[in-house]
Amino acid sequence: MALYGLATGRVAGGKLRAALDSSPLWGAGRVEDTINLLGHALRKGEGVLARQQGWGLAEGTAVLAERAGVAELGASSLKAALDLDWDDAAALPHALGVVLAAVDRVERLAAELGGGTDPAVAEGLAAARQVRDQDVATDEQGVAQIRHGVAKDRRISVEDPQMRHGRKTKSVRIDGYKRHVLTDLDTELVVAVGVTAANVAEAEVADQITADLDAQQATLGELDIDRAYLSSSLVQDRDADLQIFCKAFPVRNGPRFAKPAFTLDFDQGLLTCPNSVTMPFTLGGKVQFPATVCAACPLRTQCTTSIRRRSVQIHPDEQLLVELRAAQKTPTGRAKLRERVKVEHTLAHVGRWQGRRARYLGQRKNLLDLRRVAVVHNLHVIARQPRPAQQAA
Repeated sequence: MALYGLATGRVAGGKLRAALDSSPLWGAGRVEDTINLLGHALRKGEGVLARQQGWGLAEGTAVLAERAGVAELGASSLKAALDLDWDDAAALPHALGVVLAAVDRVERLAAELGGGTDPAVAEGLAAARQVRDQDVATDEQGVAQIRHGVAKDRRISVEDPQMRHGRKTKSVRIDGYKRHVLTDLDTELVVAVGVTAANVAEAEVADQITADLDAQQATLGELDIDRAYLSSSLVQDRDADLQIFCKAFPVRNGPRFAKPAFTLDFDQGLLTCPNSVTMPFTLGGKVQFPATVCAACPLRTQCTTSIRRRSVQIHPDEQLLVELRAAQKTPTGRAKLRERVKVEHTLAHVGRWQGRRARYLGQRKNLLDLRRVAVVHNLHVIARQPRPAQQAA
């Protein structure tokens, strides 16, 4: 990202007006179901054992699979070798039993051949155990079955252990990573980038973004984001003069009074209801009005359906949310929110250069690739500038 400083001269000077957003980056590793994940991991370990014994990969894997008592692992397709009618309800439990037994047998074979301590063999066996632990559960009768639901941080690929299932939206699933781009709103140059696993919240990229900014001695003066980044350290640990522009979470209470109908005095720490009853509050806490006061309130039916009292939850960053809600009700505030579209355009350009699918296995290499693409993007942005600006850059 050193190119950014050369192009603008602002890295060591004024503060940046920037926008941050993310897009899906599908992983380069093959995504497989539980049966194939287990088989792939075991074959990977067997392949290393075969080479240690002086055999070719295909021949040695088949021989070792026979020796382990699981000849199906030697085939090019595990499910084809099992030769089951997958419409039969008993097929999946049978296949699962075969593969789970293979995990123990291959581990014993590796120990017999003296390859159990080899890092490559250990990696394949560890992957098989990880898939078994996250995907398989035992019922009351002691029968192994595929676990209902998805284990936290579930592994989805043998070749790329850092890939994860995730979602960009409710309708868009990602198998791999998310790429994050911070764009200067004034120059449209990429200032900082980050790559996270697909199942990690967008806010977790903040450390990578901060590291890029610190390396360039750059300081944010304005940050345009979507709601997913509100809990990030970029916002939570912000300087007092950093301006945040974001569409706040909506607050609804049906036809009754929602939180914006209450008055919040942040200096005094007081919350006043529409009937002018005042209660103290703390950020991150819950305010519960006295039951006797609520019972006698003439506005009760417009406020709550509770048989006891009205309560109001105060967000840890409530003051910022109040400011954001007030801003988005004004034409000027809505115009500021629309400036974030520039980072979406940048993501589209970056996606064109890098592609929809990752070129490499692992988060570190894909982050390096994203940095390369960001530099290419910045060169194109500079090339589009008028001649005097190009010469200055």
